[in-house]
Amino acid sequence: MATEAELMWVEKYRPRSLEDLADQEEVRARLEAMLKRPQEMPHLLFAGPPGTGKTTVALIVARTILGDSWKDYTLELNASDERGIDVVRERVKSFTRYVDLREGIPFKIVILDEADEMTSDAQTALRRIMEESSKVARFILTANYSSNIIEPIQSRCAVFRFVRMGEKDVVAFLERICKAEGCQYDEDALHLIYEYTQGDMRQAINQLQTAAAMGKVTLESVRQVFGIGRRSAVKDMVQLALGGDFASARKKLLELMRIYGMPEQDLLKFTFEEVMSLKDLDHAEAAKLFAEYDYRLGQGSNPEIQLSALLAELSALRKARST
Repeated sequence: MATEAELMWVEKYRPRSLEDLADQEEVRARLEAMLKRPQEMPHLLFAGPPGTGKTTVALIVARTILGDSWKDYTLELNASDERGIDVVRERVKSFTRYVDLREGIPFKIVILDEADEMTSDAQTALRRIMEESSKVARFILTANYSSNIIEPIQSRCAVFRFVRMGEKDVVAFLERICKAEGCQYDEDALHLIYEYTQGDMRQAINQLQTAAAMGKVTLESVRQVFGIGRRSAVKDMVQLALGGDFASARKKLLELMRIYGMPEQDLLKFTFEEVMSLKDLDHAEAAKLFAEYDYRLGQGSNPEIQLSALLAELSALRKARST
């Protein structure tokens, strides 16, 4: 049976060293200098938008420092799924409690993905564990919004800011995958994938694989992939919200976020475009509404809660317009 790495291109072509990393030159330069003296490495906080390489770089750091034994000495958790205080206290603490370091292994590594989704209590517990285990473990936290990480943790970490990847780097990486897979493609189609994904490499690779499964990667196949999975679903969601069916609209929202993996900023952008295309709404009021939620998301508010609230306000906006 094929493994996930063999089936999913995003895993199959995940960079294994800093040299293979696309873009993120500043992050790479700082880490290369730091990894020359791994014993002195502090805890790390990788912050930035989804799909910019945060988890990939965390795994590269583990491989570089721990060598062939990296899996034995690395604990990887998704904090958004396992964010309760019990996980922090039990799994992390038990992993860092036992000191059985082999020669050449300076410390264990704990990778906490999406650490900004951890509860405040869990982060407070994590801070204590980071202090208690500093002699035997280093923590690498990834976050979309560093502002959601409590200050006592931030102050204990070296913070690395990841940025959305440039079009040239993303297209070049997609082209490399196509050649390795023997997949026919039009270069314009790869640029269109970038236009839709806006620097989210993970999403770009996933959508490339979906388009490739339909045959040659062309403008039409890319439009079809994104049209089915994104724009048409956003249109349905908006119509449901404006029709007063908030429950169904929110269900569609969760489907887009959890199944299609659509970033919250893309959801906000496409929803805004759909609303502004409608003729029977007050566009000035709608623009002010979207500006408010864009600000809230930028400040690190919970995307699911904020976008659900936006749908509720859209429902109210149509009702107010019709009365």
